[in-house]
Amino acid sequence: MGENYVLQLKNIRKEYPGVTALKDVSLGVKPGEILALIGENGAGKSTLIKTCSGAVVPTSGKIVINGKEFSSMTPQLAAENGIAIIYQEFSSVRELSAAENLFLGNPIRRGILVDKKAMEREAEKAFAQLNIDINPKTLVGDLTVGYQQMIEIAKAVKQDAQVLIMDEPSAPLTSSEVESMFKVCQLLKSQGVSIIYISHRLDEVMYLSDRIVVLRDGEYIDTLITSETNVDELIRLMVGRDLKESYPPRDVKINSEEIVLELQNVSGNGTEDINLKVRKGEVLGLGGLVGAGRTELGQLIFGSAHKTSGKIIFKGKEINPKNPRQAIDLGIALVPEDRKRHGILAEISVKNNINMPIYKKISRMSVIQSKKEVENATTYQESLLIKTPTIHQSVKNLSGGNQQKVILGRWLAANSELIIFDEPTRGIDVGAKFEIYKLINSLVESGKTIILISSEMEELMGMSDRIIVLAEGRITGELQRDQFDQEAIMRLASRVQEA
Repeated sequence: MGENYVLQLKNIRKEYPGVTALKDVSLGVKPGEILALIGENGAGKSTLIKTCSGAVVPTSGKIVINGKEFSSMTPQLAAENGIAIIYQEFSSVRELSAAENLFLGNPIRRGILVDKKAMEREAEKAFAQLNIDINPKTLVGDLTVGYQQMIEIAKAVKQDAQVLIMDEPSAPLTSSEVESMFKVCQLLKSQGVSIIYISHRLDEVMYLSDRIVVLRDGEYIDTLITSETNVDELIRLMVGRDLKESYPPRDVKINSEEIVLELQNVSGNGTEDINLKVRKGEVLGLGGLVGAGRTELGQLIFGSAHKTSGKIIFKGKEINPKNPRQAIDLGIALVPEDRKRHGILAEISVKNNINMPIYKKISRMSVIQSKKEVENATTYQESLLIKTPTIHQSVKNLSGGNQQKVILGRWLAANSELIIFDEPTRGIDVGAKFEIYKLINSLVESGKTIILISSEMEELMGMSDRIIVLAEGRITGELQRDQFDQEAIMRLASRVQEA
């Protein structure tokens, strides 16, 4: 690599017990460049950037900043050398104002007193510099996620960051907030700041970056000039194979006579007068815009919210689950949208997560039979191809796709007959998505029934046998497979009538 790099990583290796997370990875970012870093979940992206911040100490390799070599960093050393990282979980304090957060740990003082007015004046200048419209006095807890992210960026700029590393920055943002963030990125680039941009959204990477570095299984694969590549090539390099079909074929004869779930005039939890049937071996898609009531409907069926009227009939019998435990015992499962908050128990092992719903079954006299516990977890770890050095590994150390598989293993262990997937591939890269799709297909092929909630139109049409569309808590239409059409779904979701 030449001398015109502001930051270089040379042969970075990171070994953990039983697994090598990074295998001699090298890359460099130039001044005023947006360098995208892509790869499947578990490719080593987050580990690599954490070596730049001091959160991870590499086993071997060098970090070179403006010609100065370091064998490892500390957070303070990284800041002193102009490296700033914006993680998915922000470091803001919600109870403090935007200005106070900007000067967190380094307030402006007048004598021994903190000078709030001076901080507000300086914050106003800092926000204006980035064309951000934030009142410095507003509490961070009252700001949208997009504005909270802008404060993190302003903080990095105020600390004279030369290299800004952004880890999945668009994941929690609305489309208009993403546009605002792009404008700030391009403004910083024009001011000579370098950005390392990590994202699984390849359309963003193609739009924003100058060059793209691809990682796979902890190894450096290639660096591409963005204007000379395309999404298909990126996918091939990321997954090591061509994904000729985004949605794997499924061989299932749906039994139109066997109704697994029926809702009759169900209302509650923001939904109204819902009537639908789900047949055995079917993938029923639920479409609609954000806030349409899809997640809320899933919660009603799963017992995590309660209906105010109507009937839920499961396998021919009326049910009224008062909590998820009752739904699980009946054979209903929910793979939630926010797997970190409502799905995985991050601090405990793969083994414990998978066995969670069946501990009663595999216990004798209230003592867990550890042999059955290990056998069960190993069965699902192997059949679902969960990448983990051991079933005793904490789930927080797995990639997003593998965390999703652990949740799935849990519901397979519980022998659930109806599985509700709420945004099953959110935050998961393209290769891992394909694996999840294959798992969904194998579930219905083995006699399970699926309700699929998805905001990704292609996913909804690619995976569903039938789609029911909701808007404002009500069903606005139903489409059979031969009627699937993006515009038709959007019209129903927006309650727009055909001319």
